[in-house]
Amino acid sequence: MTGWKQFVAAALVATASVVPALAADAPKVGAPAPQFTATDIEGHQRQLSEFKGKPVVLEWHNQGCPFVKKHYGTGNMQRLQKELTDQGAVWLTIISSAPGKQGYVTPAQEEDYLKSQQATPTAVLLDPDGAVGRLYGAKTTPHMFLIDAKGTLVYAGAIDDRSTPDPEDVKGAKNYVEAAFQEVKAGKAVSVGSTAPYGCSVKYSD
Repeated sequence: MTGWKQFVAAALVATASVVPALAADAPKVGAPAPQFTATDIEGHQRQLSEFKGKPVVLEWHNQGCPFVKKHYGTGNMQRLQKELTDQGAVWLTIISSAPGKQGYVTPAQEEDYLKSQQATPTAVLLDPDGAVGRLYGAKTTPHMFLIDAKGTLVYAGAIDDRSTPDPEDVKGAKNYVEAAFQEVKAGKAVSVGSTAPYGCSVKYSD
């Protein structure tokens, strides 16, 4: 086992082995997406309902997670953000890390991060009490959700089919979010509506 793989294995044990207790009634694919209100990094209250009539992507995020770094370090997440928002989607990045936990950031820190990564989500929502994350049953970073223009949850799970933190695995991966979005856009049923999310556990408050 190479050095970086040993490091990754240790990181997986430390960050991904414990999944917090979540709401038993987490939304099911095919059901209406739960409504929520959260504050963005500019201090504005944002509601899911304000995006009615548009497809919405929810991305659970943690800057320090190696799986998140995989997708941002390669530009994969930024590419997907731009591609889908250019086609009319709303992209909401959600940070549910509690104060004192890995991934918790101030608005200023997140603004600096977005600039450094050249990321272009529609908004970044801060969820330090974990209310939105628990409402959706978000388990990992990243954990991805796609809501169609009618407000129905049509995809929930992993961003792709390569559940490793290795940047090289972005190449050739099947991107479930992209595929689901294109199927919805074409008026088709989503062929893969649910997958097991992978990544670091969301760092909820105790």
